[in-house]
Amino acid sequence: MSPPLTARNAPGHLTIDQRTAHRQWTDRYPAFRRTYESARVQGVTFPATVSAGSGAEDSRPTGRPAPGELLDRLRGRAAFGTTGSAGSPVTHVERVPARAGTVAQWPEWVPAELRTALVGQGVVAPWRHQAEAAGHAYAGRHVVVATGTASGKSLAYQLPALATLLTDPRATALYLAPTKALAADQLRSVASLGLDGVRPACYDGDTPRTERDWIRAHSRFVLTNPDMLHHGILPGHAKWSAFLRRLAFVVVDECHTYRGVFGSHVAHVLRRLRRQAARYPGTPGKAVPGQRSGTGGSGPTPDGPVFVLASATSGDPAAAAERLTGLPVTAVTEDTAPRGGLTFALWEPPLLPPPSSSSPSDRLEPADLAELVTADADARPVRAGAGPVTAGADTGPVTIGTDTGPVTVGIGAGTDPVPAVAGAGIDAAPVRRSALRETADLLSDTVAAGVRTLAFVRSRRGAEVIATTARRSLDEAVPGLGGRVAAYRSGYLREERRSLEQALLGGELLGLASTSALELGVDLVGLDAVLICGYPGTRASLWQQAGRAGRSGREALAVLVARDDPLDTYLVHHPEALFGRPVEATVLDPANPYVLGPQLCCAAAESPLTPADLELFGDGAKDAVESLVAAGALRSRPTGWYWRHAGRPEVDLRGTGGAPVDVVESSTGRLLGTVDPASAHFQVHPGAVYLHQGVSYVVDDLDLDDGCALVHTKEPDWSTHPRDVTSLSVVSVRSYLDCGPVGMFLGEVDVTSQVVSYQRRRLASGEVLATLPLDLPARELRTVAVWFTVSPESLAAAGVEAAEMPGALHAAEHAAIGLLPLVATCDRWDIGGLSTANHPDTEAPTVFVYDGHPGGAGFAERAYRAASEWLGATRDAIAECGCEAGCPSCVQSPKCGNGNNPLAKPEAVRVLDVVLSNLARVAPAGPDET
Repeated sequence: MSPPLTARNAPGHLTIDQRTAHRQWTDRYPAFRRTYESARVQGVTFPATVSAGSGAEDSRPTGRPAPGELLDRLRGRAAFGTTGSAGSPVTHVERVPARAGTVAQWPEWVPAELRTALVGQGVVAPWRHQAEAAGHAYAGRHVVVATGTASGKSLAYQLPALATLLTDPRATALYLAPTKALAADQLRSVASLGLDGVRPACYDGDTPRTERDWIRAHSRFVLTNPDMLHHGILPGHAKWSAFLRRLAFVVVDECHTYRGVFGSHVAHVLRRLRRQAARYPGTPGKAVPGQRSGTGGSGPTPDGPVFVLASATSGDPAAAAERLTGLPVTAVTEDTAPRGGLTFALWEPPLLPPPSSSSPSDRLEPADLAELVTADADARPVRAGAGPVTAGADTGPVTIGTDTGPVTVGIGAGTDPVPAVAGAGIDAAPVRRSALRETADLLSDTVAAGVRTLAFVRSRRGAEVIATTARRSLDEAVPGLGGRVAAYRSGYLREERRSLEQALLGGELLGLASTSALELGVDLVGLDAVLICGYPGTRASLWQQAGRAGRSGREALAVLVARDDPLDTYLVHHPEALFGRPVEATVLDPANPYVLGPQLCCAAAESPLTPADLELFGDGAKDAVESLVAAGALRSRPTGWYWRHAGRPEVDLRGTGGAPVDVVESSTGRLLGTVDPASAHFQVHPGAVYLHQGVSYVVDDLDLDDGCALVHTKEPDWSTHPRDVTSLSVVSVRSYLDCGPVGMFLGEVDVTSQVVSYQRRRLASGEVLATLPLDLPARELRTVAVWFTVSPESLAAAGVEAAEMPGALHAAEHAAIGLLPLVATCDRWDIGGLSTANHPDTEAPTVFVYDGHPGGAGFAERAYRAASEWLGATRDAIAECGCEAGCPSCVQSPKCGNGNNPLAKPEAVRVLDVVLSNLARVAPAGPDET
């Protein structure tokens, strides 16, 4: 394939090779060629620029297809020239019909000034659910509105908050968003209303120091995020005393994202906010807002500000909101907003031909290898290594068999199922075309058709690969057209993120490959299609991402492109698991001692803790304080508990391990981006290849103490893949189920992991070129795990021979990790696993799956409670796969450091049959019923 032709280097004419590539590409896309030629003759720049919100959405190039037609084109393109796929890649099409909205009257308490401003923005009247939620909040009741994407949840909290700010000139409001992009978008929305005296302002890490004093003194509607509330506002509460004294409303937007350890930390940050607001007399929330307007309020008078939470559709939103805030919350869940129709397709990439094929079009390309070999290596890894570990008979948990010697394991260690690659594991395992490459082609197709498209990718590297691949294809067709596609991810500098957001809204960009950073945030008016590269981990995220298209009420297309792993394969062949079920409940555990203890330290550093405060922080707070006193962190006095140290406690809400690591270009000193500390060992170790906006860099040095990685520009023909070693020991058992030959356990474990080396693999073939040592510190993690044991006798009776036992357990572990997101609100990189034919602590064949966060994140508990459903789906996913010996769709793992060896697919089904049959006899519904 010829080199990419970009706007920077495109000459006035094409070379012979480039003309050939252009002809081949446009032959592949005749509809695009006709549209392009028509536009060129008319003197129109293709694709035509679309201005969001300007009414120009319909000024699209002639022939821009409707969703159904576009899906047919994509399906036809996939069949064109594709080998290894006998049928269509589309396994299911779900049609979500359009829906009319139900309008309500403006509440009487809405000031005329606010109503006029909203009407001027096109809001003629609120939808019924908006008016209902706003009424609850204005009457002083804490409320969560949990409705679909683009249902106008922002108006539900803007109405009561802004009405109060306009009628009470002293009142203030605080808005919390999980991302800076979302807060910036809400600032634009509120500021555009032009309301006198509100003075909205963003206060976050990007806010210049010179503006912060003004915001504290003058802004009455402050938009920030939990991190800034935790690190900046609450520690400096004395400077914010005037704002906190008048705090009437706290808005918690997209509250379904506060789950796991992050959500548990945020729950305590909100309790600390309530505590500080109550310390200052005159908090308006102590007088019900509705009473100030003369309408009264039937709900209880809250002790402090009123909390208004907004969430995507989720299971039991009231209970989740109550765990998050510690307050009674009323839920509004009926979505009465109009909705455009959505065509939702499930797409399974075709099987690749055997690597012996000589056809150039069938060879693996860098996008394939990026997924096959690294997969989630560049995603956020679990804190102490999430890589599966397999142990052979009579050995420790870090070796396989009796004569293979130690193996390297862990997230990022990678797997390459291509038989030609050393350590591939299973010979001739079928491999599907990578979801990255398939999504890149689909993005090229939609951009070529003039369809504004957002492609969601699970990892930073994946976003870069998809954008680069799509740009290359488009530039080969029309020089410069690739410039209409870009990548967007966390780690970019603020200026880059804002520039990309504006380019997408303004129409300069037609295609964007993004991580979940854009799942929330910018109101992406005018998008027509969303591509989702791999199941995002939860149904809530899936629908949130799909809902980013069609937000102006038009018909939209969403395509879930399945990755070659057990969960994605299961879902595209079991659409009822996606479309026939409610979304998951949000999982968080504020009682986690690894969260509660540090948060109590933060609270004590802000002001001494009192016995009354302990009730605010919930169960376990008293024991936690006693432990902190014993450890010397707090000092007990008659007036309370005091923080003993001079500096503030260092507590990281997001579990990333501290301050981000800066990635700096050695020759210029230019800051390229950042990497969170938990990922630094895997992404920017010495010698690693680092991608940034399609440019490759190689890491020269990683200084963990200074938080800096130095890199230089280089385009190597190899990729890098870190490898780590992991061990696990059982600390305690919290709960267990005795099922005779099978035991199901929940408890605490210690996990130790260390990145010890990395491989260089040739991009073109995946060939291992070298394995180089690394000297990085070990990481230790005490967390919560779910595990099951099976007696060797029961396995032998089921036909699992001793020689096959390690491979059977290893395969079952891989599939169980892959299927856990089906029952718990977790991502695959939130969890890790280990399997062994004889673990020293259990003295039995054992499979462990553990949370990748200190103290656990609630995922293992959910797996324990839903063991029968979880392991039943795991068993079905393995049994229903059409491969013979195991493949990435069932039992091979992209995170396995053992080269997916050994694996025994048929025996894994027998292992799970033994576990499930014994679980069913003792507790038909699993541990939930015991």
